[in-house]
Amino acid sequence: MPRPDAPELPLVLAKPPLARRGRRSRECSRPPVARMLRIHELIQDGGHPNCFSLAAEFEVSPKTIQRDIDFMRDQLRLPLEYSALNRGFYYTRKVSSFPRIAMTEGEIVALLVAQKALEQYKGSAFEKPLQAAFDKMTSQLEDEGTFSFKELGQAISFRPVGFAIQALKVFETLSQALLHGRVVEFDYHKLQSTKSERRRIEPYHLGCIDNQWYLIGNDLVRRKIRTFSLARLSRPRMMKQMFTRPADFSVAKMMSESFSAFETPKPSRVIIRLDPFAARLAAERVWHKSQRIKTLPGGAAELTLEVGLAPDLENWILGWGNHAKVLEPHTLCERIAAIARSMALQYSV
Repeated sequence: MPRPDAPELPLVLAKPPLARRGRRSRECSRPPVARMLRIHELIQDGGHPNCFSLAAEFEVSPKTIQRDIDFMRDQLRLPLEYSALNRGFYYTRKVSSFPRIAMTEGEIVALLVAQKALEQYKGSAFEKPLQAAFDKMTSQLEDEGTFSFKELGQAISFRPVGFAIQALKVFETLSQALLHGRVVEFDYHKLQSTKSERRRIEPYHLGCIDNQWYLIGNDLVRRKIRTFSLARLSRPRMMKQMFTRPADFSVAKMMSESFSAFETPKPSRVIIRLDPFAARLAAERVWHKSQRIKTLPGGAAELTLEVGLAPDLENWILGWGNHAKVLEPHTLCERIAAIARSMALQYSV
């Protein structure tokens, strides 16, 4: 039966990493908060740093440093001024400490939920880079006199079940191809096949559905838009060939009739009878935007969906066991019955 406490991840656009300036820049460049802290330390020590000296230290552009200075002066209200005599910045009055970034209680809880969501990637290739990114974002947010992530962390947790193990290199290559509009090649192993085959794709979208990442793109050989599970994708290579994603392409429209990850040509009216136990659980969550639940005498219910018929829908129905029965359409009734009979034969004694 579907777990009522299992996390749901919506289909989302994965933001690819920004273009990098080189290996040395990746190793030495610091996040904005770290740069501003360094500027503060230099001024506190009696120095007069300027945009060019700081840009050389951090290996960023002088314009980037100027934006940091502007933020410190305009948003953090630090008394920063430029000294023409010393050719650098200084404080016009004494500053006891670098200001904390204020957050509301709601923002703190939201940030904590995001941090806890990282737990579903524990042990995967994503764990370390995700944790490092989160640490950079929160390095100047915590004020022990107000709140503590460690203490609040005892109140909220995520317990992922069956999350896919993704290869970070695969994800990064596909993200770069998306960002730069480049064709990508990779080996793909379909569930029904005994071996993988090479595919050439124009990548349109990366989405996470039910704890698993998928690539949606135009298959240049089959000339159709296809969906690929990253768990079955290997040896990706970004090609020199460029492409432009069609202006009318819409993931929301493409997947609007799907129950989960399978694209379907047209929806069908599906009616499922739920016993009182399943009816209570089903009413606690939104399984599909089209769902309607009709309460029946005795606590049972009829769940109606307008969705495409696909394996993910069948697996969801089977997950309810004998607590659910398909009433319509007849083809889906026959399909579920055939699977149930096959399962029963495996346990016959």
